[in-house]
Amino acid sequence: MIILVDIPDNKVSFGMEVLKSLSFVKKTTPISPSASKLWRDLQEAAEEVRLHKQGKIKLKTAQELLNEL
Repeated sequence: MIILVDIPDNKVSFGMEVLKSLSFVKKTTPISPSASKLWRDLQEAAEEVRLHKQGKIKLKTAQELLNEL
């Protein structure tokens, strides 16, 4: 499982040190704020698709999206 942890810039080195010291943590890799936002956006989109497939929400068609432009 991947967990995204938001750590203030002035505590990054300490946070990374703590994470690396835990035997069950496989990998620690800092990511940029833009990559973090992209990750959250993709998760949100996947959740919307899941809800659409369950019939809980209605998504716009490609034509509706093009008409907005």
